[in-house]
Amino acid sequence: MSADRKVTDDPTTWSPATQLVHGGTLRSQFGETSEAIFLTQGFVYKSAEQAEARFKNEDPGYQYSRFANPTVSMLEERIRLLEGAEDSRATGSGMAAVTAAILSRLSAGDHIVSARALFGSCRYIVEDLCPRFGIAATLVDGRDLDAWKDAVRPNTKAFFFETPANPTLELVDIAEVSKIAHAAGAIVIVDNVFATPMLQRPIEHGADVVVYSATKHIDGQGRCLGGLVLASNAFVKDYLHDFLRQTGPAMSPFNAWVMLKGLETLPVRVNAQCASAAVIADVLAAHPRITKVLYPGRDDHPQAAIARKQMTGGGQIVTFDVDGDKATVFRFLNALAIARISNNLGDSKSLVTHPATTTHQRLKPEVRQELGIGDGMVRLSVGLEAVDDLVVDLQSALDAAFR
Repeated sequence: MSADRKVTDDPTTWSPATQLVHGGTLRSQFGETSEAIFLTQGFVYKSAEQAEARFKNEDPGYQYSRFANPTVSMLEERIRLLEGAEDSRATGSGMAAVTAAILSRLSAGDHIVSARALFGSCRYIVEDLCPRFGIAATLVDGRDLDAWKDAVRPNTKAFFFETPANPTLELVDIAEVSKIAHAAGAIVIVDNVFATPMLQRPIEHGADVVVYSATKHIDGQGRCLGGLVLASNAFVKDYLHDFLRQTGPAMSPFNAWVMLKGLETLPVRVNAQCASAAVIADVLAAHPRITKVLYPGRDDHPQAAIARKQMTGGGQIVTFDVDGDKATVFRFLNALAIARISNNLGDSKSLVTHPATTTHQRLKPEVRQELGIGDGMVRLSVGLEAVDDLVVDLQSALDAAFR
């Protein structure tokens, strides 16, 4: 610790762990310790004149919780500080955040380039929904910089990708892809949900917009839905603000309060989960019934150099292939005693899913094959249980599957 470092009441000078406990806190006249839940639909005005001024944006304050709410504002400010963004907005779900970030910026006649390795719903937005509204879309291998360059058109307005991607844990070089996009006059939108803001800050690497499913690690205990969009003041003002205000994918004040509580423990949870995931990845890699392990923290990850370049940890997700058909994998999943079968992730409980029949089942078989999502693939979201218990659970379930 620097001897001349001073702590002030400016939250931008605080360490991330301190920002996540105190950042953005607004206190009422009662001086509450915990953030208050302003569970209200609307707000009252002292006069008709004040109401008019409020709606003309001449008087600062709240109008309606679909537009903004004090509890939601606290969440937006806290995550903004952590991410190092100029502005942020909360939404009712992660997919609402992705949809708003993309559609608020694009119009009929525009073009978006996206990595092909995406969560199923994200791929639907790019591949199915955008073209319905006259927005052309091109899917590329996100690992291939030349593919990004070759996909650019005169009307390309945005690049979109996840890194690490769901469930294959493919990585995209944020800095290099951002250079390609900016040279073409396009913005870069990054879904950072797997890395979390504790392990990766895309804006520092050149991204323009970052989206999160706060439902995952930010809540972290499987309770509430939520999403977040972080960007420049200009992006929020020119595109996102009115889109959210008029279309209404608002976050509930109660959900925002739950997310605030989740942010307080985010560093502790992520660090513990990363440590356990690294152990589990090594154990699985040595198991004779596992044919492949994908974990960005291991040197044998195909893009380990990029992981070291832009991530500060390997993450909480381990993806692996079981040496068997779907029936074998289902026997393995059904034999687990601690890790539970669920399509969610980022929970304090360890969760497993079979992507080919759940999160990515709507993709055509040939697309799943192209992405490497076979019947043997399992995605494990490592929780906060004792790592020794998780290792024994996985080993016992593998033994049961092949008995």
